[in-house]
Amino acid sequence: MKKICILGSTGSIGTQTLQVIEEHPDLFEAYVLTANSQADLLVQQARKFQPAAVVIADESKYHYVQEALAAEPIQVYAGADALCQVVQMEPVDMVLTALVGFSGLRPTISAIKAKKPIALANKETLVVAGELITDLCLQYHVPILPVDSEHSAIFQSLMGEQSEIEKIILTASGGPFRNFTKEQLQHVTPAMALKHPNWDMGAKITIDSASMMNKGFEVIEARWLFDVEPEQIQVVVHPQSIIHSGVQFKDGAVKAQLGAPDMRVPIQLALSYPERLKSGFPRLDWWQMKDLTFERPDEDKFRCLHMAYEAIRLGGNAACIVNAANEVVNLAFRQERCGFLQMADVIEKTLQTVTHQKQSTLEDYLACDAESRIIAKEIITHNL
Repeated sequence: MKKICILGSTGSIGTQTLQVIEEHPDLFEAYVLTANSQADLLVQQARKFQPAAVVIADESKYHYVQEALAAEPIQVYAGADALCQVVQMEPVDMVLTALVGFSGLRPTISAIKAKKPIALANKETLVVAGELITDLCLQYHVPILPVDSEHSAIFQSLMGEQSEIEKIILTASGGPFRNFTKEQLQHVTPAMALKHPNWDMGAKITIDSASMMNKGFEVIEARWLFDVEPEQIQVVVHPQSIIHSGVQFKDGAVKAQLGAPDMRVPIQLALSYPERLKSGFPRLDWWQMKDLTFERPDEDKFRCLHMAYEAIRLGGNAACIVNAANEVVNLAFRQERCGFLQMADVIEKTLQTVTHQKQSTLEDYLACDAESRIIAKEIITHNL
């Protein structure tokens, strides 16, 4: 029985992880569940799955959760520090990090230092501090198993391979606006952007997908997960989301992973690796796949993707700056305080303003994140 700590159990990835656990109750146990602020759903999950502990990061909701679970044999904790502590609990066999944004960094580092294998769904951990995380994983001999469908596809394409990677083929749906002109993009509203054609990912990631910043982050994540240079990562827009990504080798052969767009497949593989488990998840219907199409991404229209490549080229804390600025503009766009195309402008100005560092500690990244958020907010307030 593998005991799983789910960081972010109330989000899209977290709830689907619980579905996987529910399908294999003899193999997996939800040992720790955590949420940011969705107290009601956390309580429901705790009553159903009976974890040893839960954490509500929003401390103002601690007493509500504690009272709701008073009759249950479940420890209740609150706050960001508690997230870093529960991942180190002795019985935990694996930590699935499904927190959204920068908040996933510190708990993931705590889990690595406790030598817990990581099932990674929080891409910002590697975006912000890829070099630090990979060094820590080597130091503590901790594996990272990718949960993102694209990185899982790359991981699966590399199974059994000894050859060097010539190129990573990173597919993207292109989001709902891939055929829009720049003029049309100026009038995109949050309601329009929140309608993703293929995936249910939550508001923040859905906006990132629409702007293609999500794909930019996946480029940065792939750079660290698979130890490749940015020029070895080719983004290919594939609207049908059937080919999830692949690898091109030095002889020209390409291996790719295909499947129905269902996040439970890569989640289950991360939990069960190196085994594949039987599932009742949807299968591909080959006779319904009339067309598979591929397009070049337009980095002029979707400049957030360009900013991600620029962050890799600059190195150091550049990606930390880009991530912090993006979290600020993403929220500002959803609150209609920033236009769709202006998000990239704010990110670029923030990257140009914040001091660059080539080598960074965790404390440096925390300070960089805080400074970048302040500057991005100022740019939105005074320049837009």
